[in-house]
Amino acid sequence: MSISKANRLSLVEQVVSQIETLIESGEWEIGSQIPPEMDLIKQFDVSRNTLREAIRSLVYAGLLITQQGKGTFVKSASALGAAFQRRIQRSSLFETLEVRHALERQGAQLAAARRDQEDIEKLRLHLTACSKAAEAKDLKAYEEADIQLHKTIMASSHNGLLIDLYEHMEDSLHDSIHQIAGMSPDANLHLSIHCNLVEAIIDQDVERAIDSVNGYIAHFKKFID
Repeated sequence: MSISKANRLSLVEQVVSQIETLIESGEWEIGSQIPPEMDLIKQFDVSRNTLREAIRSLVYAGLLITQQGKGTFVKSASALGAAFQRRIQRSSLFETLEVRHALERQGAQLAAARRDQEDIEKLRLHLTACSKAAEAKDLKAYEEADIQLHKTIMASSHNGLLIDLYEHMEDSLHDSIHQIAGMSPDANLHLSIHCNLVEAIIDQDVERAIDSVNGYIAHFKKFID
């Protein structure tokens, strides 16, 4: 009896692992509906009970979400990201900003020391997108460009663990950026801050990069103290 159960659980874990890979690779995108049950049963070559147990496990972990009458959808890119999301939902905006400060300060420091030519081109691309969105007074486009710029700065650190950690926090960072932008709607000031940070990274001026991050976090904190 115990041997049979162990084998069954092992098979469930294999399906869970395969689905996690599909999500993390982007083949199953966040927000997308997963394929029909019968298709997955054939794809994974498992029973309906095994598949359903795997799906329940992923729903519990926060990677998937089931909507009554609609189906099951991808909610998060990883279990770590889902755990972060749940924890951050219990945190204040100030706490989230402090975590952003720690991660982005370290990311900027490493980016200034390690950025390469490809990084520079991407930084300039996203900074231009921020500028165009600010000029058009398109807050939604500005927020998206802002997030992409910060992610590029983190990628320029060339520290895989730091990049993954920041990626897992993306949804929560998006929420915090949206809230802060609403409190401090001066897009020109935000853009000026980003320009200073990007220039410092391109110039490989580590101290100025750190000061830039410290500066904009201090500015944001004034609106939520």
